[in-house]
Amino acid sequence: MEIIHFNACAGDWIGDVTDWEQQGPADNGERLDRLRRSLRSARVQELTSRQRQVLRLYYDQEKTLSQIAEELGVNRSTVSRTLCRARKRLYRCLRYAL
Repeated sequence: MEIIHFNACAGDWIGDVTDWEQQGPADNGERLDRLRRSLRSARVQELTSRQRQVLRLYYDQEKTLSQIAEELGVNRSTVSRTLCRARKRLYRCLRYAL
């Protein structure tokens, strides 16, 4: 199987998971379910409360970095760094789950 590298800071890892889904055998369902469970667990156990909050606002509520910064009362760059650190932390936790 081909190894797919994720660029967590660039936000490519979500798209890469989609690519991985399409490249693998037709029966990726079990592995994908395991990855989703691991992602949920890692978000709760491995991230700080601020990282979870930023991820929720960015991915679940689809807010922009500027909107998140305004809502939290911080600079846009702080939101960007927090998001990048959260992605890196999740990647480190999930890279073996595949």
